[in-house]
Amino acid sequence: MHEAEVTARANANVALVKYWGKRDARLNLPATGSLSLTLDELGVEASVAFGVTDADVFEVDGEPARGETARRLADFVDLVRADMAPRPPVRVRTRAFMPLGAGLASSAAVFAALALATTRAAGRRLDPPALSALARRGSGSAARSIFGGFVEWHLGRRPDGTDSIAEPLAGSGDWDLRMVVAIVSTAPKAVSSRDGMRHAATSPFYPAWVAGADADLAEARTAIAARDLDALGRVSEHSALKMHAVGLGARPPLLYWQGATVDCVQRVWRLRAEGVPAYVTIDAGPQVKVLCEATSSAAVAAALAEVGGVQRVLTCGPGEGARIVT
Repeated sequence: MHEAEVTARANANVALVKYWGKRDARLNLPATGSLSLTLDELGVEASVAFGVTDADVFEVDGEPARGETARRLADFVDLVRADMAPRPPVRVRTRAFMPLGAGLASSAAVFAALALATTRAAGRRLDPPALSALARRGSGSAARSIFGGFVEWHLGRRPDGTDSIAEPLAGSGDWDLRMVVAIVSTAPKAVSSRDGMRHAATSPFYPAWVAGADADLAEARTAIAARDLDALGRVSEHSALKMHAVGLGARPPLLYWQGATVDCVQRVWRLRAEGVPAYVTIDAGPQVKVLCEATSSAAVAAALAEVGGVQRVLTCGPGEGARIVT
């Protein structure tokens, strides 16, 4: 028996060891493992109800969902209601507390929240690993947003993807770090992450990218266990720059950065040379994220705000995992 409308909230995560490329696009199975930090200031709420409308309704921030967005939402809900007989109409409403489609991992938050809300509205209570596997089907990185704090998404080996799930490494309250985000554009990306990943395989650097992932993950795990910011920051920068090098080597090349992106990177490197422990990571978009100590976050935010082209600076702490809010 399905329940009344259920609303869940999930937060975006920023990959420190990146996921870029798939071994199975249909199941969203990654070519490599990845490791991330869930953030507390970048979230999405998803409200789901079955049987309250005559036909399916999909809304994003109060407007009807269209095109690819509507299709992805419908396909995801169908994963849950495939076993519901008779097949009820659904109403899905999402509300974002962050820019969408701009390289801030909004899809991770959307589908993590949707996985929790849809299953609960359908009267099902999945354990966290099963929720992670379900969220992955909507957006690969959503597997990580089911959990808070530092999270590792395992590559998995099974063809059906049941072992390609995320698990927490350290909770949101275990290490008091900050992620300072310099937003240089809120416009939707010209090339989505999904399309960019498909295109990545044309790069001659792609095999080396895949081959180096396990070593980066091991280095990051060790750094988190030791609470070693310098070690974690350096492997995070290394992973991000390698990912973007893959894009630059693709044919035709794929470049998500803008001029302000490069200026922010150079500003952070100058800060580090001046003794401020701060480390850059960049996802598939122009925004620059900077991992730093809580005590350094104000100085990092002020430095980024002075960079020409930066529209806004956000300071985020480690965030919680997906949760029911109504």
